[in-house]
Amino acid sequence: MLKREVIWRAIATEAIEQKTLKFQQKELAGRFKFSLSTVSNALKPLRQIGAVKVGGRSFALTDLEKLLTFWATHRKLSTEILYQTHVPGGVRAVEGEIPPGVTFGAFSAYRIRFQDAPADYDKVYVYSRDLAELEHRFPKHAGYENLIALRADPYLPTTPTTPIAQIYVDLWNLPEWYAADYLNALKKRILPVL
Repeated sequence: MLKREVIWRAIATEAIEQKTLKFQQKELAGRFKFSLSTVSNALKPLRQIGAVKVGGRSFALTDLEKLLTFWATHRKLSTEILYQTHVPGGVRAVEGEIPPGVTFGAFSAYRIRFQDAPADYDKVYVYSRDLAELEHRFPKHAGYENLIALRADPYLPTTPTTPIAQIYVDLWNLPEWYAADYLNALKKRILPVL
């Protein structure tokens, strides 16, 4: 994931999960060890579309949906795929065998976070920093690829699921027909927040 996306994720995550709407550019730069110019450049397009309002050294998130949509249109999920394979059995069986340290994304993350599944799904997306154990448990098999491992960036929290903001952006980028059901359900949960 690009540095600007790390900044966008941090802003959106804090807005959704902590109800934080005001941010300090210096604090974000320090947290990720990025330069202030990197943070400033990440904010520039958000400012142009009215998603944030910048004033001095701080800024405020003014439109969460615009931020999420902007990030979603710039996210290149397909470039993050490290490994994919067919695993016999249903998604719950696959999810139950995922090794510790691997982070669930997309449909599984939504189901785990909200204890709900707006539609049936047949693919498990995960983020991994080390593929060895994943490949050992799920060796390469021909057939419908229903386990997709994506590259976990160094700033992705080591939690069971991706942050809600990233669930949104990843769902937006997935081609499966049922992704729309999950995305619409997630919008209802998070967009009235602001």
